[in-house]
Formats: sequence, C-alpha cells, structure tokens
Amino acid sequence: MPYGSNDWLALTQEPTLEPTLPICDPHHHFWDRRPASIPYQRYLLHELNDDIYSGHNVISTVFLEARSMYSEDATDELRSVGEVEFVQGLAAASASGVYGPSRAAAGIMGHADLKLGADVAPVLDALQAASPNRFRGIRHNITWNNDPAWENRENEGVVTSPKFIEGAKVLSQKGLRLDIMQSFPQMPEIAEFAKAVPDLPIIVNHVGGVSRVGIYGGKDDEIIPVWRDGVTALAACPNVTMKLGGLGMPRFGFGWHTRETPIGSEELAEAMKPWMRHCIEQFGPDRCMFESNFPPDKVSFSYNIMYNAFKLLSKDYSATERAALLHDTAVRVYGI
Repeated sequence: MPYGSNDWLALTQEPTLEPTLPICDPHHHFWDRRPASIPYQRYLLHELNDDIYSGHNVISTVFLEARSMYSEDATDELRSVGEVEFVQGLAAASASGVYGPSRAAAGIMGHADLKLGADVAPVLDALQAASPNRFRGIRHNITWNNDPAWENRENEGVVTSPKFIEGAKVLSQKGLRLDIMQSFPQMPEIAEFAKAVPDLPIIVNHVGGVSRVGIYGGKDDEIIPVWRDGVTALAACPNVTMKLGGLGMPRFGFGWHTRETPIGSEELAEAMKPWMRHCIEQFGPDRCMFESNFPPDKVSFSYNIMYNAFKLLSKDYSATERAALLHDTAVRVYGI
C-alpha cells in the first residue's frame, strides 16, 4: 500500500466540518530523518503548515520532543537542548506571520532524563534558556512492554523509582510539566507516580498507549478491561490529563494504513469513539484534549479527516465541553 504519502491521503476528500471552531493541537513533532526508511521522513514547518492550514481553524500547536536534531557537541545529558533550539527557530518563523495566523510550537516540550534525579536541574535550566518564552516542560518516554517486538525505552518500573521521582519533583518545583509516553499496562504505575508528585501537571499520551498487535493481537477481550481500569486509575489523580489521539499508529491494530483508500471521518469517529469516550467519561472534557500526533498518525488519515472525526465524535457534548476538548484544555494545561 502507498501509505505514508500525500498522494494516497488525497484519495479521500471531505469538506471541513465547522471550520471556524478554534483548535489548539497539543501534540505534534518536527523532524528530518530522510536517511531513515520511515513514512514522512521530513516533517518541518512547511509540512506542518500544509496540514494545519488544510481547512480547520488551528490557532496554535504544541511541539513534543522526538529525539530530533540533538546536538553532537554537547554532553550526553545536554544533547537534547539542540532539539529545543531547533524548534525555537521554527516557532519564531511561524510567529512572524509570514505563513499565516496560526502559531506553531507556541509551547515546546523538550526532553531531559528524570533518572538524573536532582542533577536534572541544570539540564532543565539549559532547555529553558534555549526557549525562554515557549519552553513548557519535558516528555519522558517510559515505554516498557514484555513483547519482544516492542521498542522499550526504559526499564520496567522506572517511573516509580526514587531517582525518577526525585527528578520529577525538580521539574515540579520549576513550574514545568511532564508529558509521559507509556504502554497501557503501565498506567497503574503512572497513577502511583502521580500521587508522589501531586503538584506536577502530568499529561498522558495517546489514550494511555494501547497496543493491539504482536502479543496483544486478537486479544481485545483481555486487554480492553486492563486498559479501561488503567484509565480509571489515572483519572483519580487530579494532576493528570489525557491526550485523545495516537490511534492512527499501526500498533493500535486498526490497519487503516493498509487500505487502498484512506478512511473517512464518519467511520473514523465511530472506531475511535469507544476509546475516547471512556477517557472523557473518566476525566471529564476539562482534563482531555484531542491531539493530532502528526506525522506518526498521518500514515492512516489526513489532518482534515482526523479533525472532522474529532468534531463528529464530540458533537453530542455542550459547546463549552467541545471547546475544552478542541482548544481550551490544551491552552490551559500548557499555559499558551
């Protein structure tokens, strides 16, 4: 299949629904990985603009770290500062207004290793110095799974380790935020962690990090109750918010990226509904935010189709609740 190409995505066209509704997209990446064999190897400001100006009223966006443009000249702990420097430049270009009214990367979430404990402080200071007006915190990918095909990013149990919690407390003391990426069985651990740092705003990515492939393929009856219980445990922590997105990644098991033509918004909304509605029911709209997760989710659907689906999925909520899901929660949580 020709997934991962704009030509393929263009095979499914729809008019933009409710094009004036304000949107803050709280989760996308920038990278240039042309030597790598991945879809959308290059996703920089022009590529993002093509998406956010495709019909919807995207007021602002938040950049999430992606291990991109790390400095080759810095120590290991400080290499990630290069990514924030890189994105700060793209954000400044967007803020010039040359490309349009949207403000890309109005918030920047970089990376620092919380396992450094108290020693993470100078790294956070360097990240802040690289973007004094946009840096909002860090993302730490704690993904661990016993599936041998899974790309583990950390060791099992890292999020509740003393050093990690020590580093998170430094993050909290500096008034910053933590985005966290995980596998769905780790959600109870994150809930335990959240209680240990009650003043730290924690944003959980991608409806909790579901996988329905590999060892989890064909086991929805087993994994969905585990996922639902994990979401409920996280929702009991008032400092945790949930991002609604990521379902376009192949590991969610929908297989949309293998179709001859891309999925349309009505079918997409129905497929996403059980996952996103459970999160909204548990957290409430004021603690949930729709996210694009572009370009990873772009392998399955276009930006216009995706936000059409989000609008269809939320149409039964009040105007205030929809505003929270599409814009207000993200703006409040990230201080944009």
